[in-house]
Amino acid sequence: MYQTVCRFFVGMLLLIAGLISGCATIFSGAPEFRDYRNSNAVAPYNKPYRIGGVTYYPMRSASGYREVGHASWYGYESGNRTAMGTRFLPHGLTAAHRTLPLPSRVRVTNLQNGRQVDVLVNDRGPFKHGRIIDLSQGAAKKIGIRGIGKVRVEYLDDRVGRK
Repeated sequence: MYQTVCRFFVGMLLLIAGLISGCATIFSGAPEFRDYRNSNAVAPYNKPYRIGGVTYYPMRSASGYREVGHASWYGYESGNRTAMGTRFLPHGLTAAHRTLPLPSRVRVTNLQNGRQVDVLVNDRGPFKHGRIIDLSQGAAKKIGIRGIGKVRVEYLDDRVGRK
């Protein structure tokens, strides 16, 4: 009986401590600081970061994300590490985005010719004004982008069709 009562009180103390520590995130500054509770969100590459004097706040969820803008491609960084720590492969189907949660799968449509490619967003960038996504050389080639092109980027919900 004594052990049961002790376990109950210890459990209640842990619950209260957890609730109190959870409240700390509410008052931790700007509302863009997310509640990092899922496994990808706690990764360093999904926390706010600063580049060139600008602070970027990665999204907690990409559900419903859709944007039209300019894409560029990169390919000379062969062998370098992505923000996720994986080796960049220029001929792969990957991309860099400033705020989508990593990793994310998106469909990129070249609005000039209608060609599409599904890519894995595993890196951060582009950091040039007016660009919304950097495609790997392989992804850009697949949809016919040379240099800069106008694209639509749509998040692909990995759970669609799963039971």
